[in-house]
Amino acid sequence: MKTFFIRVLVIGCCLTSMAGCNKYLDKSPDSTWTELDTPEKVSQLLGTAYPQANYIVFAESMTDNVEDKGAGVIERTNLDPYFFNDVSATEQDSPEAYWQACYAAIAAANNALKACEAAKDKNLYTAQKGEALVARAYAHFMLVTFFSKFYDAETAATDPGIPYVTEPETVVNKQYERKTVKYVYEMIEKDLENGLKLISDENYDVPRYHFNRAAAYAFATRLYLFKKDYQKVLEYASQVFPNNDIASNMRPWNTTYKTLSPAAIWDTYARATETSNLLLVETQSVYGRYVAQYRYGLTYNKQLQILGANVTGGTYAYPLYYYGTRDYFVPKLTEYFVKASVNATIGDAYVMVPLFTTEEVLFNRAEANAYLGNNTAVLNDLNLFASKRINNYNASTHRVTLSKIRNFYNISDARAGLLQTILDFKRAEFVQEGHRWFDIQRYKAVVTHYTDRGETLVLEADDKRRVLQIPSSATASGIALNPR
Repeated sequence: MKTFFIRVLVIGCCLTSMAGCNKYLDKSPDSTWTELDTPEKVSQLLGTAYPQANYIVFAESMTDNVEDKGAGVIERTNLDPYFFNDVSATEQDSPEAYWQACYAAIAAANNALKACEAAKDKNLYTAQKGEALVARAYAHFMLVTFFSKFYDAETAATDPGIPYVTEPETVVNKQYERKTVKYVYEMIEKDLENGLKLISDENYDVPRYHFNRAAAYAFATRLYLFKKDYQKVLEYASQVFPNNDIASNMRPWNTTYKTLSPAAIWDTYARATETSNLLLVETQSVYGRYVAQYRYGLTYNKQLQILGANVTGGTYAYPLYYYGTRDYFVPKLTEYFVKASVNATIGDAYVMVPLFTTEEVLFNRAEANAYLGNNTAVLNDLNLFASKRINNYNASTHRVTLSKIRNFYNISDARAGLLQTILDFKRAEFVQEGHRWFDIQRYKAVVTHYTDRGETLVLEADDKRRVLQIPSSATASGIALNPR
């Protein structure tokens, strides 16, 4: 929390220096937003209103997607979560780095909102206000998802949340309240709903780097899925694409992607021109470098569980590669390196991360329909997904049916079988992207990890370690740590 103040000043200085301000730090902190005197400047600031840090390393390491390989790259951001311990590292890819990045994004959104309110002609800033509200909602949503108990309607009114910050910070170590998960969700919903009314796609040169309308509606489907408001999931899923055209906006894994080399897939997967990507963010991260080489990662046994036999009877088209005998990966997210200067040999590693995709919207819609008893709609979505993911897909051979689900999973209850199919398809789709952790949390699933020394590590449904620890630096702002 102590970095709120510093990051607000830095963001403001970067923007105002473009307008000829050389001594921004000599001005009072409150002058940050007064320099944002055009819609274009506010839009520039909003480019930093997204958490520019990566949660995938620690999120994936806590899931059942990974095993102890016995050897490999040792990073605390990968090791500590595997052992269900608080992450001792504070650098890139750590929970603390993600916490700081989220609040930096919130600070940018709040300064943008203040500038919008101060504008003489507020109508010129409508789209910027909408983006700022949705961006603020998203950063808080991700914080409460990781650093508080997962949303449960029965306990949300008493579970400690995270500070919901709605004003630019103007003092060092301002004191904050955590309030409750219920309160945080109410604020997220308020910001999101208000922002959705204002966002305009015409405001962006490259919409995939901002909360365009499709991305904002996709965010809404995730929020309401987590809240179990299934009717709203369907309402917003129907608005992601004109004419509900999900099919042509999915990744073509069993057609176009199938013909590409790993290098070409890496070059394509997180590009703004890939229509599956609804929102992208640049993150400082070494994940692209080590994704296959982390000691605690995808193994031969795990890839068989995740990418092997499936209910269709066919084989997944995801290309699986490996280094040596232990290090398995599906080519998705890769590193790009930015040198410190033109002739430098040092610099920073970055990974472009898809925050929302077409496929997630499809899964969210399918799950909502499963709970609402719309089995035909669920099967339609499952078969649409299979048609894009199964090698040499043949509708008569690979079609997913309730009978196939019952026989494959030995589950007689239709809803339970459909949900298991959705979660397994989703696990395969997002392997090595951290999404599995959200599903584990939503369903309070037990996770068991084993070590090469024969130890068994179990994360039970009510284990306090399922909630990431608040960074110790935040205690200076009066924020209580999570119990351990």
